[in-house]
Amino acid sequence: MKAHIFPGQGSQFPGMAKDLYENSWRAKEILDAANDILGFKITDIMFNGTEEELKQTNVTQPAIFLHSIALVKSVDENFEPDMVAGHSLGEFSALAASGVLSWEDALRLVSIRAIAMQKACEARPSTMAAILGLEDHIVDQTCRELDELVVAANFNCPGQVVISGTIEGVNKACEVLKEKGAKRALLLNVGGAFHSPLMEPAREELETAINEAKFFNPIGVIYQNVNARATKDPEEIKSNLIAQLTAPVRWTETINQMSIDGAIHFIEVGPGKVLQGLVKKILNDVTVESMQFVAPEAV
Repeated sequence: MKAHIFPGQGSQFPGMAKDLYENSWRAKEILDAANDILGFKITDIMFNGTEEELKQTNVTQPAIFLHSIALVKSVDENFEPDMVAGHSLGEFSALAASGVLSWEDALRLVSIRAIAMQKACEARPSTMAAILGLEDHIVDQTCRELDELVVAANFNCPGQVVISGTIEGVNKACEVLKEKGAKRALLLNVGGAFHSPLMEPAREELETAINEAKFFNPIGVIYQNVNARATKDPEEIKSNLIAQLTAPVRWTETINQMSIDGAIHFIEVGPGKVLQGLVKKILNDVTVESMQFVAPEAV
């Protein structure tokens, strides 16, 4: 079985989706419509913006989502995946690609999510850090034992966990985890503490918008960040999507479960190759690649 996986924040790059826009009528249609939906020309920033401009959360999240959706619609308008998963923001791309949400509704939710997260970040200084070389349970337990607000936020692959919390909490956790044998503890250049309790105001705002959106039965099976389990139930999908903002991304569990359920071929759909690298660190003996669009004139 094939598993299509969709990347999240951090996969953006200057010039993203420009080739799709110039060579696929479907991508052009989607991206032009997105400018109207968002109320600003995100294509200008995607195609010509700097790395700094692309790092703005209200730009980054819809840009990555749009790259993924424009790609999948350009390659296969009638996309019918066996199973899908997305890393954090990428879960919205996965849901749109598998028909749970229209891409237009998904984009609106992504935009609301990004703006709400940015507001939550500004309300209280916070950050994230990557912890390398320790087992998941050690990182998780250490964060729980500290007298600061810090949590394990992303279980990305064996030996790579991202922690999230207040600046004081993350700094303290980094010190303790290095004492416990972490090879590295790297502060990340992010706007705030994603997938932590500090995102609660954003979760509440997003919940209202999600509950107003129309969710459909998916094509194939969805694996979501909060529990790494397969589901096809729109109500469960909706509930998990709301919980995602303050819950950890269980990516290692997700990829392992997809493999247990029959996935032998993983295809990353969107900018970059971050998820391919993670899959290779989680599983042996699987095929891993990017979805590729071939321009008509190149056929």
